[in-house]
Amino acid sequence: MKIAIIIGSTRPGRKGEAVARWVHDIAAKRGDAQYEIVDIADFALPHMDEPFPPMMGRYSRPHSHVWAEKIASYDGFVFVTPEYNHAPGGALKNAIDYLFAEWNHKAAAFVGYGASGGVRAVEHLRLILANCAVATVRPQVELSLFHDFAEMTHFTPGAHQEPAVGAMLDELVLWSDALKPIREAKAAV
Repeated sequence: MKIAIIIGSTRPGRKGEAVARWVHDIAAKRGDAQYEIVDIADFALPHMDEPFPPMMGRYSRPHSHVWAEKIASYDGFVFVTPEYNHAPGGALKNAIDYLFAEWNHKAAAFVGYGASGGVRAVEHLRLILANCAVATVRPQVELSLFHDFAEMTHFTPGAHQEPAVGAMLDELVLWSDALKPIREAKAAV
């Protein structure tokens, strides 16, 4: 099983990279899946430059094909997202909107960070991903800028956060595995 830990911000000075590395370090000790960090910044996706809706699967741009191939290779996702104005950042929304079938029948989990632990950004992502036929798991990790970042800048998660990551990953792996027969049946058609 392959799980992507997606860094959901491209902003200079972002905290998501440190958070994603922390999640990856915890996940890599588990042995229940292959975990890989995927940085949307590495894909340089322009804002919605495909002429056809993603649901049609008619990608025409090289960057779309590369992004689609990458996402299609995973069974599940951990979205590491900041909260900007009560929502996820535009770069993450754009990255999700580029594709459709590549997200289908997979599971997702969330690590949010912000003044309120990123909870409102995660709620937005749950709605967005439901439309992409992604099953989202209930446990999530909520990182506070006030308590999990020294001086609101350096990532210093509280000790209670690691078990929260474990509980989240337990559910993600369970659901990713449970959805595998659906993915296989769809691929056979």
